[in-house]
Amino acid sequence: MAGGYMVAFAGRQYAARSVPVFVADNTNTITSFTLVLEFQKGTLQNLYWKKFGCDSCSGKSVVCLNNQDCAIRTSQCKASGGPVDCNLGIQLAFSGTDKNNNVFNSWYEVANLRQYSLFALYSNLRNTLTGPFTNLL
Repeated sequence: MAGGYMVAFAGRQYAARSVPVFVADNTNTITSFTLVLEFQKGTLQNLYWKKFGCDSCSGKSVVCLNNQDCAIRTSQCKASGGPVDCNLGIQLAFSGTDKNNNVFNSWYEVANLRQYSLFALYSNLRNTLTGPFTNLL
């Protein structure tokens, strides 16, 4: 199977479009992405995928791809019969200026938030809450 990619785009007459970003193939699946919307005086100029490196990669099912992305081995995903929930998550961040020329800088904060990732906690909590009910459906 060839790798799966995604592209973000916005606009009607003028369209901003991101470059394609790798999501998954038979070997690895990336589940967390940050899309930065770049504005100039309130007008969307660009969309790009922010990379944060592999400092937050941890766990035996997680690998670092190209020193840029944490990925989960696709064989470990629930869709492949594994224990890991590989649902896609996209965080939005903003860069540039609004119509009053005030600076957007939320993308600086995304890096800080990623170090306190609640992904594992969320997954464990969800499994705890939904697990007892799976046999009822």
